[in-house]
Amino acid sequence: MKEIDELKSRAIGLADSLKEELHEIARYLKENPEIGFSEFKATELITKKLRDHGFEISFPLRDIPTSFIAAHKGKVPRAKIAFMLEYDALPDIGHGCGHNLIGAMGYLAAVVSSKLELPAEIAAVGCPGEENFGGKVVMASEGLFDRYDVAMLVHPATETGVFSTSNALDAIEFVYHGKEAHAAGCPEKGVNALDAVILLFNGINALREHVTSDVRIHGIIAEGGKAANVVPAKAVARFYFRAAEREYLNEVVRKAHNIAQGAAMMTGAELEWNNYERSNDNFVANKPLSEVFKENLVHLGETNIRPPKEGFGSTDAGNVSHRVPTIHPYIAICDKDEFTSHTREFADHTVSDRALDKALLAAKAMILTAIDLAYDTSKLENIKKAFEGQRS
Repeated sequence: MKEIDELKSRAIGLADSLKEELHEIARYLKENPEIGFSEFKATELITKKLRDHGFEISFPLRDIPTSFIAAHKGKVPRAKIAFMLEYDALPDIGHGCGHNLIGAMGYLAAVVSSKLELPAEIAAVGCPGEENFGGKVVMASEGLFDRYDVAMLVHPATETGVFSTSNALDAIEFVYHGKEAHAAGCPEKGVNALDAVILLFNGINALREHVTSDVRIHGIIAEGGKAANVVPAKAVARFYFRAAEREYLNEVVRKAHNIAQGAAMMTGAELEWNNYERSNDNFVANKPLSEVFKENLVHLGETNIRPPKEGFGSTDAGNVSHRVPTIHPYIAICDKDEFTSHTREFADHTVSDRALDKALLAAKAMILTAIDLAYDTSKLENIKKAFEGQRS
């Protein structure tokens, strides 16, 4: 125990000595925001710095060139630990979700862990396109996380919390094809695709009354015609469907599809539908791993930690959590009444002194967690046992 305490003290000091690298990455990404699968500047900067620290870089997915795995093998590994890095920005807003900090935190956690000579394999896994393209969905399906014992990242937020879930997500586009006609001169010759979309919205609004409370459905009319005096020949609606469990979400989406077909039959329009973004599975947080992270967060002085709660958002880390024990805790970089995420104000705040200090704290907690997993085999066994229990 004394040796572990000394190692953790050394790790904290090393993280402090390298904090300017965390700051550099966070600021550079904030000033150079790139949307998903186009994060070439971010990938170039992060992988170069990881190489400088002795990591071997590979780019295993040809179709997603901004994904990468940076590997560092220490002594004969007792644990294989993946730190997940995100670095994509929101269109128009920039890093309003704080992924510049996620990339910087994961980078520092991997670098410091690699320098401690742990009996562990350390990996910094570059995960692009979380916001709209589901990079980790592809990476998980390709088995890129299967070799690791655990995977973790920390997300900036307005509250600190170590345990939460997230919903499964399907992003569905409904496209109706009708027939143009003069809306006043010969409306009887037209088939109004927009009417089908309106009926779709009304049907889905009725569906909301008959689903479980965890379900969230929200949509937009992406296309509804060009001129009021022309019967719209094409109309497009896009919806997000979310639910706490994948199986129930599949049922909700099936009902929505039936509604969409009914709207087509009532108007005479033709329907096509597709997934316009990759589907996310629900996130299953590993409780023993969450507890180890929480113990280290408290050890570092963080006391304002909210109780566990169910989440209503979605993340492609959910797909990872079904392949390997995973945590996705949150670190408060501001107060709830100051900013909200997915705004330019939040993006600007990510490079404030307070936000950078909190990011450093979270990176340290991940490093200390890696130390525990490398040296305490009972903790790692409990994590694996809980994961297998969740899968059964």
